[in-house]
Amino acid sequence: MIPTDVDLWVFAYGSLMWRPGFEAVESTPADVDGYHRALCIESHRHRGTPELPGLVLGLDEGGSCRGVAYRVEAPRVADTLAYLRERELVTHVYVEKMLPTALPDGRVVPAVAYVVDRTHRQYVGLLSPEETLSRIVGRVGLAGPNPDYVVNTARELERLGVADPTLSWLAAALTVSTDE
Repeated sequence: MIPTDVDLWVFAYGSLMWRPGFEAVESTPADVDGYHRALCIESHRHRGTPELPGLVLGLDEGGSCRGVAYRVEAPRVADTLAYLRERELVTHVYVEKMLPTALPDGRVVPAVAYVVDRTHRQYVGLLSPEETLSRIVGRVGLAGPNPDYVVNTARELERLGVADPTLSWLAAALTVSTDE
């Protein structure tokens, strides 16, 4: 149970970085160990359909992940959690967890994060870059085109100074394919 009477940190590693959808009083680059960012989830709603699923990011086991930590003030925590649960737990491919999150000032704070459930039917695991690209091109869901999701995430990572060669390659390939 996540307390709603104290400030809450939220760890973002995908679209929450560039489109959080909630009000935060502080945001900062942050790191989580034990998990990495991966396009490992079929999206049947937000970035694809059941017939033509797209791919979205999951926080998957192993490695480490640089993202953004948002601090939400206590009076907004309950509403923020309700919003995040509606957005992230649509098909329950994510598990809500509190993870130790390292901030640049040396503090380690507990932050809510959405970690992929590797046993869920939408989990696809590690795909080749080419297979990943083929599962993104032309896919559209309720939140918009799947290529936009990947390109926006790659741009946000670049802005944060985070090197992600796979996402950078995908963004470049997707930008070329949408320009043609």
